Amino acid sequence: MRLVKRLVVVLTSVMILGVIVIIGLLVTQIARSPAPFGLPDHVSLPEGARAQAVTLSRDWVLVVTEDQIVLVFDRRSGTLVHQLDLPEAPDDDIATN
Repeated sequence: MRLVKRLVVVLTSVMILGVIVIIGLLVTQIARSPAPFGLPDHVSLPEGARAQAVTLSRDWVLVVTEDQIVLVFDRRSGTLVHQLDLPEAPDDDIATN
């Protein structure tokens, strides 16, 4: 009977320590969340352009303007790398889908 009692005490101790370790690991991992992407110091949109959407990547910042123009900026320097005009979707296709 003493053996069973010792086994129960050891098992309980191991379980308590395991729960403490798991909680500690969860807290430290949640606290180490990655820093959010930051915008470059300077991104100049063309005259009269207003941003509608912005997407961030490691190497570039993509801006979609209200005029349906896609602007790709270098993330580090903020310089315009590429510009792409999106084709307009016909109104009939939108209504039928």
